[in-house]
Amino acid sequence: MNDEDATRRRAALRTLLRRPLLTAEADPEDLVLVRRYQAELRDWLSRETGWRLQVDAETARLFKTAPTLDDGTHPARGKAGEPFGRRRYVVLCLALAVLERADAQTTLGRLAEEVLNAAAEPDLAFPFTLDSRAERADLVAVVRMLLSWGVLRRVSGDEESYLSATGDVLYDVRRAVLAALLTGTRGPSTVTAAGFEDRLAELTDEPVPDTDDLRNRALRQGLTRRLLDDPVVYYEDLDDAERAYLVSQRAAITRRIEEATGLVPELRAEGVAMVDPDDELTDVRMPEQRTDGHVTLLVAEYLAGRAAAGSDGAGSDGAGRDELAAFVRDAAARHTSYWRKGVTEPGAEEELLDVALGKLTALRLVEVLPDRRVRARPAIARYAVEEPTVRETRKAVS
Repeated sequence: MNDEDATRRRAALRTLLRRPLLTAEADPEDLVLVRRYQAELRDWLSRETGWRLQVDAETARLFKTAPTLDDGTHPARGKAGEPFGRRRYVVLCLALAVLERADAQTTLGRLAEEVLNAAAEPDLAFPFTLDSRAERADLVAVVRMLLSWGVLRRVSGDEESYLSATGDVLYDVRRAVLAALLTGTRGPSTVTAAGFEDRLAELTDEPVPDTDDLRNRALRQGLTRRLLDDPVVYYEDLDDAERAYLVSQRAAITRRIEEATGLVPELRAEGVAMVDPDDELTDVRMPEQRTDGHVTLLVAEYLAGRAAAGSDGAGSDGAGRDELAAFVRDAAARHTSYWRKGVTEPGAEEELLDVALGKLTALRLVEVLPDRRVRARPAIARYAVEEPTVRETRKAVS
């Protein structure tokens, strides 16, 4: 394979990592690229990650599986960037179940009615009525998510008219895309566990290897998934077998990832991060512009400095919520002419701090402890700011 082909194949893999579901309508050029290199991509993904790649004339689907089941730091987000809450997730699942049985076309009003019927089933009895604008907004957010995925195609109308109760919307239901959404290793109908967490574990459970070679392969694939998905992989977050394997094989694993994706390994005493020089393969950027981005950077600098000063024991137990809120409140007063309006109003610092900690937690730079104290994690050291050193200049000789 020549250099041009290698570059194109890398671009195709990066596209799939960024958007695991591609459609001919929304991503025509990307889909053509993935189709061209599908054999090589399928081989690499199967060997290095265990992920399955399905490609046809209309779609390309990378069936990624999450490394862990308890990470809530990367939620689905609505049009304005707001994270999905429990109600929206339930409505999303109900809408998908309803669409599985729907005709080739449906309306938003009909979808709403069927979601209400499903929510009222005795086995679920989920409190969802569509009586309030907030509940209708949740349904619209779900529909817009399905539109962005390509599950639905808008034929006529718009969602705003539904929100204001002045009209309806007609959609095509794209069954090929709908059928490609689930990424579990087994069908939901085969799951027999009772509790939610047990059912989720059973849905994503993979066979346990029974030979040393297969166990090593499973370790390599699991670690490669984490390095591709997580901003930082800390040794302290791995079990003994994972930690030992990564320590001994990290050069080989990271080299293969770098060759295939262009991600650059940053090897630290505490763990490994795969850094994207092009800043494309992330949904949370750091640093970032505007008020929230500046607040996040300032909080990171503060925590990094606090952790650096903790060599004498100070700061090792984390920073308190009140301490951080006071820091943000003071920063808002200093930067009020540059930040958005309202940042100095009472209580605004709590909202700013929540956004900052959400980003820093998602990037594995901090950990919010059960008592709401915030512990800096090792990778945050890159945001520490050292005091400038002023060097004395030589005096001119007359």
